[in-house]
This record gives sequence, structure tokens and C-alpha cells, in this order.
Amino acid sequence: MTALNKDGYSLRLDYPIHFDYDETEFVPVEPLPKTVSVNVSGNGWNLLRKSWLSFAERPLEYKVSNPLKANFINTISLTDNLAEHFPGIQVNYVVADTLELDFERKKTRIIPVRVDSSGINMRQGYVISSLINVSPSLISVEGPASMLNTYPDTIVVRIPTRKIQNNYDEILPLNIPKVQSVEVSHSNVLVSFEVARILRNIPALQ
Repeated sequence: MTALNKDGYSLRLDYPIHFDYDETEFVPVEPLPKTVSVNVSGNGWNLLRKSWLSFAERPLEYKVSNPLKANFINTISLTDNLAEHFPGIQVNYVVADTLELDFERKKTRIIPVRVDSSGINMRQGYVISSLINVSPSLISVEGPASMLNTYPDTIVVRIPTRKIQNNYDEILPLNIPKVQSVEVSHSNVLVSFEVARILRNIPALQ
């Protein structure tokens, strides 16, 4: 315990960071780090307290003024800002796992959803007797413009149930690709339709 009273110790701490940018207009292509690692030195007791309390501290604010031109994290600026969060401790440098930043403008696409009606498997003697309802019939995907191109123009839902003979009302997954940094409004849809039994053969048209 006495040794902790001495100066000259060094320690690597993870410190919370928050990136300040216009989130309504821009979106990071890759998730931004939630913490940065910082190398500090000083009195043993001070370092020990910081190692316990660093995540209770207010996050370090890093302002990104022009996201489309911001290509990397300025570690010198981070080091200077961190010094305010570590009174009585020497902030030596920031240890960044990645220095790169990559922002794009945020875009939104609206994609229609339809049911593969030709693939619905009905029990013999039964037919669909109403419109096929899909709710929602439109979904939105929001994220970096370049990544939205990975989504199809139309999302087709296939009904797995076989030999359907009763009115259908099920929640089905959309099975759309999960792309990093893209938010999808819905992952499931409600599909419903009515079913009727054919009581007699329908005469052929003459």
C-alpha cells in the first residue's frame, strides 16, 4: 500500500468518448468507438482511483464539424482534451485501435413488400377467397447511401405453411440482409387472407 504513494507509475485506461456530429444528416459507415485507450502516469493512488472511476466520468466530447471530410481521429486533440478530465495526472498519449473515420450522408429507401402468391400451398379443394393482406406493405431502410444498394427493389415473403385449409393470419420474418450501420423499420410482417372450400366443380367456359 505504501508503494502506491510514489509517483512515476503509468497505466492504460479505457475512457468513454462521444462523437458530436449532425446525426440527422450523416451516418458512420463503421460503428464509432465507445471508448479510447489513454496512457497516463502519476501518483499510484491517483491512478488507482482513475482506473476505478473512469467510466463514471462524463464522456470525452469529440466534435466532427465536417463528417464528409473527416478521415481520421485527431489523437493530439484528444490528448489535450483528456488532460482536462485527469487533473493531477499526466496524460501521455492516446492509444487508438483505429484512427480512421468514414461518414456518408444518411439516406432512406422505401421498399415494397409482397407475398409470393404462386408459392402458397393449398389443400386440395381449397382456394384463397380474398385479397392477400400484408402489413406493413412498405418498409424503410436508413443508413449510408452506398450500403442501401445491397437491398432489393422488392422484398418477397414466402409462406412456409403447407396444405392450408383455414383462414390464414400469421406473422412472418422478412429475411432481409442485416447490413452494418443500416436501420430497418420492420423485421416481420403480418400476412392474412381468407380461405374457402370449393363445394362443386366450376364448369368450364364454353
